[in-house]
Amino acid sequence: MNIESALLNVALFWIITTPHEFAHAWAATRLGDNTPVREGRLTLNPLAHVDWLGTVLLPAITSLFGAGFLGWGKPVGTDVSRLKGGWNGLAIVALAGPASNIVLAMIFGLSASALAVSFPSAAQAAAHATLLSIYLALFNLIPVPPLDGSKLLLAARVPPFIYEELARFGFILLVVAFGASGLGRWLAELSWIGTRAILGLFG
Repeated sequence: MNIESALLNVALFWIITTPHEFAHAWAATRLGDNTPVREGRLTLNPLAHVDWLGTVLLPAITSLFGAGFLGWGKPVGTDVSRLKGGWNGLAIVALAGPASNIVLAMIFGLSASALAVSFPSAAQAAAHATLLSIYLALFNLIPVPPLDGSKLLLAARVPPFIYEELARFGFILLVVAFGASGLGRWLAELSWIGTRAILGLFG
């Protein structure tokens, strides 16, 4: 149990989650849905996107006990009837979040490379942020509500009643999946592979 590491994870996760949720709001707005604007989500203010359970409590607990890393931001509301492309538009909105995390990982990776010689501690934090950003992108593609991957189920025309049942037990399904399988370890390993590739790209 490393409290300092857990606090760093939560702080970095909150920083990374903000542009993730903003990307959802921006994509939805560009596709004609003003719901994120009305709900105050088209902003980079971290307080607008925090889900105290998913952004703070669960990341802290799972970091402390080594149970993978479980967390999410406050979901951005969208109205499919207002989106250009309908359900296909919803898929674009859903993928905007993970895509923003890959871009952010590249930025953090470049920062880590630039700071490595003069500011090694800052470089280490940037490298860790690269890892978390990739992890968040991969984690959110899991097709379980409230994660972004679940919206792809709707875009694939999965019957609403199936989605509603998944939504009822989404949190429990995630906890069971991380506790009873190697899902967290697999995501971590893929994130490490991605991080090494990005850091290697920038030398």
